Amino acid sequence: MPEFELTAAPSPEELAVITDGLSAFNTEDVGPSERQTLAVFIRDTDGKVSGGLSGYTAWGWLFVQMLYIPDTLRGSGMAGKILAKAEEEAVARGCRGAWIDTFNPHALGAYQRQGYEIFGELPDFPEGRTRTFLKKML
Repeated sequence: MPEFELTAAPSPEELAVITDGLSAFNTEDVGPSERQTLAVFIRDTDGKVSGGLSGYTAWGWLFVQMLYIPDTLRGSGMAGKILAKAEEEAVARGCRGAWIDTFNPHALGAYQRQGYEIFGELPDFPEGRTRTFLKKML
């Protein structure tokens, strides 16, 4: 009979068993993901990264994992410009849509101004906020 182990410190090799197994299953089930990392950086005058977007494209979609705008640039339309660059690259990679999630009300408004539409919500995550999931067809 299988045994279970709960850990807060799995090794990279142990995690690879799960990710490699699921990747192989998904490839057989729906085809290869063709996953590629995608990043758009904001650089200061010294060339240092001060913010930007990180995510990836897979199965014809862009997933924005993180989007950070430094305090000094917030409210300047920077999020929209960064999203546009990421979306342009996603289209070049053959993507048909993009998705992102947030629990920040200001970010939610910024994403909606860029044409993202809500497709799901998770209330009280984190406590007192709603995590909102948004998508945009490219």
